[in-house]
Amino acid sequence: MTTRRWTARDLPDLTGRTVVVTGAASGVGRGTATAFAAAGARTVLAVRDVAAGERAAAAMPGTTEVRALDLANLASVRAFADGWQGDLDVLVNNAGVAMTPHGHTADGFELQFGTNHLGHFALTNLLLPSITDRVVTVASGAHRAGVLDLDDLDLARYTPVKGYGRSKLANLLFTLELDRRCREAGSSVRALSAHPGYTASNLGTKGRNRHLVKVVHLAGRYLAQTEEQGALPSLYAATQDLPGASYVGPDGRFELHGHPALVGRSAAASDPVLARGLWEASERLTGVVFPLAAKA
Repeated sequence: MTTRRWTARDLPDLTGRTVVVTGAASGVGRGTATAFAAAGARTVLAVRDVAAGERAAAAMPGTTEVRALDLANLASVRAFADGWQGDLDVLVNNAGVAMTPHGHTADGFELQFGTNHLGHFALTNLLLPSITDRVVTVASGAHRAGVLDLDDLDLARYTPVKGYGRSKLANLLFTLELDRRCREAGSSVRALSAHPGYTASNLGTKGRNRHLVKVVHLAGRYLAQTEEQGALPSLYAATQDLPGASYVGPDGRFELHGHPALVGRSAAASDPVLARGLWEASERLTGVVFPLAAKA
């Protein structure tokens, strides 16, 4: 007997729920936001390019809203959080940059680490008093190639691959420590991670050689999942009854394609000491701290 695998059709009715998806103007983020909106959630697209966000939202069903958010600028992160009112059921930390030349955020952090990890770290903690259910942070199988040296957060010997892998390792460590801290504070909020597998998107193509970009898009057309399929692990992590710190990815070969399932992670991504050290360093760098008091 064949068991039908989970799809967006299995989402529960999300009427009355509020969801924020970062980076929802394109790719997996757009697929994720579209599915949430179709299931009845009030869906907020948190995007760097508001015009692109408005175009994406116009094609979505249901109730959507577009708000400006540049994760590479802590002032923008704070402005987004300061403008938030009311409960937020689910935050999906989806946005990111990939394989960029060496560069820095507006606050002087290495660009991939600063955007993919520190921007989401600050956003999550600033919004946490409003979050009622869970935080889902999008990582990647590339985390297995990541090495995190807390004494070298600017990554002196930078390569685009090293930088990306490190930022995705940081995403998983952030989830691990966030979930631990929420449990310690007696909060019902759960932190989980997901990765989309190999999905067609523009991630990692900005500023690249146009011939290389054509090859990437051609390969994606024939080999990659659609953005709707790539969104499934995030949707599953955001709505199913899973333990905190769970990691969801595709169930196919090498986790490149397939339907949502719990997947493994590297030993480094499971290291609670490294997770705590990264958290403390992130608080120092961003000036944003965990806002919930420990339970007496």
